[in-house]
Amino acid sequence: MFNALIVNKDDEGKTSAQVEQIGLDDLPTGDVTVAVEYSTVNYKDGLCIGPGGGLVRNYPHVPGIDFAGTVEASDDDRYKPGDKVVLTGWRVGEAHWGGYAQKARVRADWLVPLPGGLDTRQAMAVGTAGFTAMLAVMALEDHGIKKGPVLVTGAAGGVGSVATAILANLGHEVAGVTGRPETADYLKSLGASQIVARAEINETTKRPLEGETWGGCVDAVGGAMLARVLGQMEYGASVAAVGLAGGAALPATVIPFLLRGVNLLGIDSVMQPYENRLRAWERIARDLPMDKLEAMVQPATLSDLPRLGADILKGQVKGRVVVDVNA
Repeated sequence: MFNALIVNKDDEGKTSAQVEQIGLDDLPTGDVTVAVEYSTVNYKDGLCIGPGGGLVRNYPHVPGIDFAGTVEASDDDRYKPGDKVVLTGWRVGEAHWGGYAQKARVRADWLVPLPGGLDTRQAMAVGTAGFTAMLAVMALEDHGIKKGPVLVTGAAGGVGSVATAILANLGHEVAGVTGRPETADYLKSLGASQIVARAEINETTKRPLEGETWGGCVDAVGGAMLARVLGQMEYGASVAAVGLAGGAALPATVIPFLLRGVNLLGIDSVMQPYENRLRAWERIARDLPMDKLEAMVQPATLSDLPRLGADILKGQVKGRVVVDVNA
């Protein structure tokens, strides 16, 4: 028997989450059984734990959209007992039981070998948020980052924090957008050279184009903020959009795309091909400074998760929450 955070829904549609003991026979089918060591807390996890159940398909359910650990048993030749692995995406923690348990059973195709230079705790300090941030940085690089500063919206959150640290470590000038003035020192510690108030970006304007200010952008917010940023990009610059916290609607015009050649790059971390996932994790091991990674981390246990799930939906979580599932 082992511990897991189990989310249940009653006949009235109300959900509840608590740590319970389950057995291997309770786990869903899969090729590889992993002894989970660490997971994280992401916005989707908050939705899965929250009152409405959010993204969960079936109950009872184990949330946790990513995890890192050690292979315990495998029916696939690619993985042997003792191998260190990491998993992000593939609807784990939503449609399939996820990382908030001391053991998980998944398809081998969903895993990636943990690259050298990272341990399992560091991998989850990066987590899905950091993996997504690296995909965004790679997309900007593929399309060419221009000379101006790179803007990062939602910079104090999980994706924004890692994107800021990676971009700064690669030598780019980074401008971090935040609605919380108290996070300015934190963002500067990650390498941001400029702090931009959220209200400044969200300021209402009827102009579809403004001054060419940003050489690239990682947008972790979406909505009206993304629309405003599009009109501030340099000619031919790109925006890698990764988040919908500000809403799925895009109240913009085609003018930034037609007259300034702006590229809008959609980043989906869920169903990335194996080669892209492996490349991203290898880049993370190489290009994300571990000292800055540690500055982002706050530790948690399985019993902390109901509270943290609510906090992240309120925008009250800074940086990366790493869940030690065995603590």
